[in-house]
Amino acid sequence: MPGLTLPPFGRAALLLDLDGTLLDIAPTPYTVVVPPGLLADLRTLRQRLQGALAVVSGRPIAQIDALLHDAPQAVAGEHGGVIRHSPGAAERRPALREPPPAWLAAAETIAAACPGSLLERKARGFVLHYRAVPEHGPALHDALLALVDGAADFVVLPARMAWEVKPHGADKGTAVDALMEAPPFVRRLPIFIGDDVTDEDGMMAARRLGGSGLRVDETFGTPQGVRDWLGRAARDGDWPAPG
Repeated sequence: MPGLTLPPFGRAALLLDLDGTLLDIAPTPYTVVVPPGLLADLRTLRQRLQGALAVVSGRPIAQIDALLHDAPQAVAGEHGGVIRHSPGAAERRPALREPPPAWLAAAETIAAACPGSLLERKARGFVLHYRAVPEHGPALHDALLALVDGAADFVVLPARMAWEVKPHGADKGTAVDALMEAPPFVRRLPIFIGDDVTDEDGMMAARRLGGSGLRVDETFGTPQGVRDWLGRAARDGDWPAPG
C-alpha cells in the first residue's frame, strides 16, 4: 500500500462495505461465509476506536445483523436507505418512495425469463442478481430500464453482477454524512473502504469530510487483504505500515 495516507488512529472512524470488502463474493448473497476471527477483530477495533466502527452495505440491516451480529457499532443498510446508530437502537429511514407493487410482479417475470438470475426484495426496492448467468446481465438491465422509464424518483443502480432498483435520495455518501453527524463518529475523520461502484459515493463523502476513501482492489487487493489489515490494526491499536 505505497503512499497510503490515513487519519491518525485516535481520530479516525472506520466505515466498511460488506460484500467484496469484508466478505468474499459468493455465488449468491445468501451463501457468503464469515471467516473465523473476523468478528473478534471487528469488536476489538470497535473498542479501540471508542465505538467509531460502522458497516455501510446495500444489504438490509437484518441480513447484516445475521452475518456480523453486534460487531459494528452502527449499520447503514440498503445503500443508506436505513440507518441504525447503535445495536438495539431504532432504525431511521429517510422519507423515500417505495416502488409500485406492480414493479415487483414485473421483476419476477423478468427474472423468470432469464433462468439462473435471482430476485432479491428490499424494503424500498429490489435487486436482480446475475452472478450465475453473466450473459443475462445486459438483458436484465434493459428490462429494468424499461420498467422504471419515466419514474424520476427511482434509479437503476449497477452493483457487483447485479442491477438494483432504488429510490433517489439515499446512497452510501448520504449514509456516511448521517453517521458522521452522530456520536461516537462526530468530530472524527472517516475512513471508508469499499470495492464497487456503489461505494464510490461513500469514498467521496469520506474524503470531503477530511478522511480517506479506499478501494479494495487498489489498496488491499482482495477482501482477504482487507481482513489481514484490519486484524493487524486490531492487534496493534494503529494502522499498519503501508506495503
